[in-house]
Amino acid sequence: VTINFREYEDNAVWIRIAWGTPYTKPNQYKTSYVVYHSQTPYVFISVSVLKSNLPLLCQALVVASSYHDIHEMELRSHSLNSLKDIVFKRYSQNFQTYYPRPLQERNVAPENGDLRIIQENRNEKERIQRVNQEVFGDGPQPKLEFAQYKLETMFKSDPKMDVLDEKEPFRCLVKFSSPHLLESLKSLAPAGMADAPLSPLLTCIPQKARNYFKIREKKGFFPGSFVSP
Repeated sequence: VTINFREYEDNAVWIRIAWGTPYTKPNQYKTSYVVYHSQTPYVFISVSVLKSNLPLLCQALVVASSYHDIHEMELRSHSLNSLKDIVFKRYSQNFQTYYPRPLQERNVAPENGDLRIIQENRNEKERIQRVNQEVFGDGPQPKLEFAQYKLETMFKSDPKMDVLDEKEPFRCLVKFSSPHLLESLKSLAPAGMADAPLSPLLTCIPQKARNYFKIREKKGFFPGSFVSP
């Protein structure tokens, strides 16, 4: 193994690792990268790490950082800066500080238009804008490319129908992907493609610092209700 260190101004230590085997020299063209910020419990590891080498790398990081254990976060992205913004809470979240201004109509209202409908549409636009602001804030969103939800719940049907012989849970995998997922979610309601507010399962990604979710059945709650046609 060949290891190189470089320290940056933001207290970030970049570690470059070239892996070899007992019979081959370290491959300098297939390297792994680890970024560690001092005084924080977070380590960012590139996906280029071989699965067989990941336990060794984690063991070395635990010893070097004087921690007792290491746990994998269910958060992945191609943008290191966005990952750091999420775990260090650097992105904008102006909850309950937004006061909407009246929207200006772009088009002149028709002479025979119903003023009540026009006012209702204006109020709805203001509500969507206000709710969107409360959920996403007014700044740019961290860049994530996908979110994954694993659904596992029991199939509910009339006992007289006898649809399933075995009491096996119903499993489903839902994936959302986009070049900029959070910004895409933020634009859904204003574009009229979704109701406002969006499901907390979609809007909690930055707050929970994860984009992998496992949804299991809870009493009185059907976890699949966030999916709508």
